[in-house]
Amino acid sequence: MKKLFLFLCILGSIACNAQTGVNNDKEAILAVMNLQEIAWNNHDMEGFMKGYWKNDSLKFYGGGGLTKGWENTLNNYKKGYPTKAESGILEFVINDVSKIEDNTYWVMGEYHLTRDVGNANGVFIIIFKKINGEWKIIADMSC
Repeated sequence: MKKLFLFLCILGSIACNAQTGVNNDKEAILAVMNLQEIAWNNHDMEGFMKGYWKNDSLKFYGGGGLTKGWENTLNNYKKGYPTKAESGILEFVINDVSKIEDNTYWVMGEYHLTRDVGNANGVFIIIFKKINGEWKIIADMSC
């Protein structure tokens, strides 16, 4: 009986540690997104892009189709939101953060832009991956 109890305690400890790791990952991912909101709201597109993987393999899929690469994605943001009037104030609403596999999560949510030129709202699915110790968006589908 003592061995069974000890086994269950060890199993419970492993499960708690795993859940703590997931919670820490989610908090770190949400912190990246919070920094993105701050950068966007200061019309700092380069700062906003710090949340993205700076790589030619980054993928962004939106109303303009598929964009590949960090630089191309940044250029699209700059073109689509050239002034503070167009970029406005961004607020993310996060509906789900789920682990896909080790060091990879998806985030599903909504974006809300309050702007002088008219508000804009939509939904997104983004995929975060831990790369060199940092959480980065490797794929973004926003519409």
